[in-house]
Amino acid sequence: MTTTRIFGAFVLALCIGASVFAHHSAVGIDRSKTVTVEGTLKEFKWANPHSWIELEVTKDGKTELWNFEMLPPSYLIPAGWTRSSIKFGDKLKVTANGFIDGTPGGIFVSVTLPDGKTLTQRAGRGQ
Repeated sequence: MTTTRIFGAFVLALCIGASVFAHHSAVGIDRSKTVTVEGTLKEFKWANPHSWIELEVTKDGKTELWNFEMLPPSYLIPAGWTRSSIKFGDKLKVTANGFIDGTPGGIFVSVTLPDGKTLTQRAGRGQ
């Protein structure tokens, strides 16, 4: 019986440790400022554990792909989002907390839709 308990505790500890290790941190994000870019929606991923926006941004004749990590649908729905809030080809303005190293993208803050409506990640912010 004791061996079974020890084995069970060991398996449980491994599972908890693996899930903590698997999740990433936001150490590389500059939360002290935001970056705003305008571009064309390439892809919108409506999923758990994170939704994503991929935006094609053209600057000085060069197109870059910007990736923005978002909260999951369970947070976005109360903030007014649906899986069809944004669609391929939409012209969007996205504001995010950017990466410290300047990589194109960051943690999503808000999006301004073609009709001028602004959506955020959490209910009651910017709507």
